Amino acid sequence: MYAKGMTTSDIESHMKGLYGMDISGSTVSRITDKILPIVREWQGRPLEEVYAAVFMDAIHYHVRSGGRIVKRAVYIALGMDMNGKKDVLGMYVGENESTKFWLSIRNGLKNRGVEDILAACVDGLSGFPQAIGAVYPQTEIQQCIIHQIRNSTKFVPYKGIKKRMPGLKRVYAASAEEGAQNGLERFRDKWDAKYPKIYKSWHGNWATLSTYFKYLEAARRLIYTTNAAEGFNRQLRKVTKSKTVSPTDDSLLKMLYLAMMDITKKWTGHRQGWGQIHSQLEIYFEERLTGRNL
Repeated sequence: MYAKGMTTSDIESHMKGLYGMDISGSTVSRITDKILPIVREWQGRPLEEVYAAVFMDAIHYHVRSGGRIVKRAVYIALGMDMNGKKDVLGMYVGENESTKFWLSIRNGLKNRGVEDILAACVDGLSGFPQAIGAVYPQTEIQQCIIHQIRNSTKFVPYKGIKKRMPGLKRVYAASAEEGAQNGLERFRDKWDAKYPKIYKSWHGNWATLSTYFKYLEAARRLIYTTNAAEGFNRQLRKVTKSKTVSPTDDSLLKMLYLAMMDITKKWTGHRQGWGQIHSQLEIYFEERLTGRNL
């Protein structure tokens, strides 16, 4: 019941109404606290040696701390292994993003056996590129294109966005980086006077926005967006929507862990079209994959 998103008071009422059992909310909390050692063990479990891609995204919750309600970010690391299967590598409750914070996560993955990450897709997370470069210097970093479109057009009226999307599509849907850059310059020439922030945002982040252009279509679709992580986050929100405030960080983490276990038990197959993607990765990353038992 807790894993399905019911609050401790809901569970108390349910047990009383259905079974005639008197079980307090605090007792429910103590019972579910038994999961915390298992959560810690899960957070430190061994991982695969190489991941084709890791997707990083955040989901926000409210937690009681020091007598007040504070906002907590839970950072989700979702990995796609070399067999095309996805897995939640970790969930990390943090107050804010920083290079030091991300470095601790990267070091944690390294200590758990991850020797290489071919590509990482993120939503412009602050401090992430520096941290991953310190631990996995060869990892290709791709900033999520979907997030970039949302972020760069959020202050543009809806009608304005509709008119400008064809110009942006010529950028992110180009067949090669040169064509994308030409499309971005044409977009600037046409719209910069009215919406200068859009070009500035794309141009300023181009180094991490353009990574996927070096790959063929199948591999591009793997890394160009954090949708895999966002989809998982949406499922978490469905489970946790009834709990507006968690009493502690640990209570938040155990709730997310139980929900995660319920969600991921359905992840039994590999990504569609993985054979083609794997073949491309073997070519692009031949030197890094040679000699590994994958």
